[in-house]
Amino acid sequence: MTMKLSTTLIHLNSIPIPINASLVKQFYEYLKEIGTSENYQNQNLKQLINFAIYLGEEKTLYEVSTKDEIISFLNTKIKNSDLDPDKKSITTWNDYLWRVKYFFRWLHNYRLVKKKGEVPVEISDWTTPEFASIKKKKSKRISPYLESELWEKEDLLTIIKYEPSKRNKAILALEELKRLKLGRYIERE
Repeated sequence: MTMKLSTTLIHLNSIPIPINASLVKQFYEYLKEIGTSENYQNQNLKQLINFAIYLGEEKTLYEVSTKDEIISFLNTKIKNSDLDPDKKSITTWNDYLWRVKYFFRWLHNYRLVKKKGEVPVEISDWTTPEFASIKKKKSKRISPYLESELWEKEDLLTIIKYEPSKRNKAILALEELKRLKLGRYIERE
């Protein structure tokens, strides 16, 4: 059963350093201010609370300054091959990465700038601090789909024709375009 946002907010009290708890709370206020969904807020908070707890009583979120500090936390999410033969925990690692990275982008491009009394830059102009510029892990999982289960071009065009949602039509058309471009790339080689 998933944890509700109200329950997650109670867990802010489990963060050992009050400064970290305050920062996570301020990030939550920012997410509310920009109109994100409660589910999005909840997922970000849960993972940031875990990261702040991982840092313990020794380090504030302001003091995080190396990739190794973030990566060591992320690596706690990787399961061994016996428990995770499909390596699905890589997806969890990547999910935590982008949420932690988003937090540090907010902290360095919005929170600290605002604290100085300056006007923060637009979110589209945010830069990622060097220590948080960590590449996501690539999954080496084998696709669960057989080649015979993939749609042919004619099947895809038929589905697009009957799909009522313009958004879904666009997504399906982009998939076909991606496949066509990949096919041309393979033909050249």
